[in-house]
Amino acid sequence: MGFPPVQPNTIVILGAGRFGRLAAKRLPVRYPQASLIIVDRDAARLENLQGTPPAEKVEQDALAFLESLEPTKDLWIVPAIPVHVAWQWILCRLQRIGSAHPLPVPVELDHHVPHPLRTPTGTLYASFADFRCPDNCPEPDKICTFTGKPRQGILHQHLARLSAPGHRIHVLRSRQMAPGVGGYTLDQMQEILRAVKAHPGAHILATSCSCHAVLDGLAWYGKGVSIQESGPPAMEDSRASK
Repeated sequence: MGFPPVQPNTIVILGAGRFGRLAAKRLPVRYPQASLIIVDRDAARLENLQGTPPAEKVEQDALAFLESLEPTKDLWIVPAIPVHVAWQWILCRLQRIGSAHPLPVPVELDHHVPHPLRTPTGTLYASFADFRCPDNCPEPDKICTFTGKPRQGILHQHLARLSAPGHRIHVLRSRQMAPGVGGYTLDQMQEILRAVKAHPGAHILATSCSCHAVLDGLAWYGKGVSIQESGPPAMEDSRASK
């Protein structure tokens, strides 16, 4: 089980829907000393959080709120909105300083991930499960909670071993913070942002826990370069890296 290596001082839950409410109830049990912030642009959803432990409630777009945060190793992000948060955050940051745009994940990767599911925009989902997981799964190391059988693998480790010609692959590990609640640090996101900035070209970002993952691609043309000036991004083979 991948508990956070650094105890959270502040936990930011992005989204006050069903999964956001579950996170708001379960996280204070495991981290009673941590400050809890819940962000949602829908005031009604925030008001519906009555009955959950005390938390600061922020009515704002989740990605916009992330822009106001300073990255530290004890600041944890729990995404509970239907957006690939880390990928969108990195893409927006790159677009501030140069030219970047989304890319579809290469279709070749569909054959190298478990139970691939692709969206029309080119996003790729992967999962070791072909069933609906219980929302309180503790993500045990060896035995699947639902089937009672040995795990088929550890997905974030599997993705880190993949390669995609012409792309660099980055894996953001989501750690189990409470049953059914995964998260990562803003510091981890900054680390991947630095890695992408250093290598103009095509990149794939996977956010993954042990069982499930979402993958999206982007092209980064370099600081101060416009899309009109740059042409196609320079492609470079690379082994996967975190």
